[in-house]
Amino acid sequence: MTLSTTIITLFVSFLLSVILAPIVIPYLRRMKFGQSIREEGPESHQKKAGTPTMGGLIFLTSIIVSTLAISLYFGELTTQSIVLLIILVGFGLIGFLDDFIKVVLKRNLGLTSIQKLIGQIIISVIAYFLLKLGPFDTSLAIPFTDIHFSLGQFYVAFLIFWLVGFSNAVNLSDGLDGLVSGTASVSFATFAVLALAYEQADIAIFAFSVAGALLGFLLFNKNPAQVFMGDTGSLALGGALAMVSILVKQEVLLLLVGIIFVIETLSVILQVISFKTTGKRIFKMSPIHHHFELSGWNERKIVTVFWAINFIAAMLVVIMEVM
Repeated sequence: MTLSTTIITLFVSFLLSVILAPIVIPYLRRMKFGQSIREEGPESHQKKAGTPTMGGLIFLTSIIVSTLAISLYFGELTTQSIVLLIILVGFGLIGFLDDFIKVVLKRNLGLTSIQKLIGQIIISVIAYFLLKLGPFDTSLAIPFTDIHFSLGQFYVAFLIFWLVGFSNAVNLSDGLDGLVSGTASVSFATFAVLALAYEQADIAIFAFSVAGALLGFLLFNKNPAQVFMGDTGSLALGGALAMVSILVKQEVLLLLVGIIFVIETLSVILQVISFKTTGKRIFKMSPIHHHFELSGWNERKIVTVFWAINFIAAMLVVIMEVM
């Protein structure tokens, strides 16, 4: 995969999102697909009520079209490409159903956690068996070393845990304008660079497609957001990001490349454990971005700082792995 192919991939997916957004956003508004805001959330978020949600449809469409078109044109459509699209679409469909139930059917809880989990597990297992049709490495690599250890038949359990865990981690992080779209674009671009370095053009095309589509979406999702991605987008992104890390065989590196998603999830876990064991809260509110909001930080400052943290971690990974 050449530099020109990389630029083409980014440009096509970016352009598709930019073209689709002004078409889809008014449609979502006409259909009254507006975001409902939790009463227990920060009071400043109440003004966001009614902002169109399910905007993940914009960049998911861009990713699918650009990945298929560019992969076919350059002869790089592989089983791995198909698996990545299955995860993206499958997890996105779960998120879409959740959003649809909340927004259209007016059931605030959407799908139950068990329903989501069952759907995510089924899609993950399908992806695993598709990968197993060919040679598939079931070992884990220790970052920045040559050490690998095989999980053998237990790898399927790890794969399910990884996909479901990061899908939900990205979903938890989607609470501020532009936070996930900006952070995830950096994470996918990082894995795209790694895929290029490892000569995995099929994965690089997909990852660059996601990065470009998210950057186009970010123009409409940045503060003040004209549209939210909803669970449609966040669940799809988390699952796809985890699968990319699996296919480039740098699963553990995702803890650094997606460090903001890890921090956000840990803040929720620690808050729950602390409250259930001591009756006290560690943070004013979790996930942790709400803690900073209630501490007086404005939304743009939080998002900018979180972007910067993720970017620095991603650059360290690229420097250590590629340069």
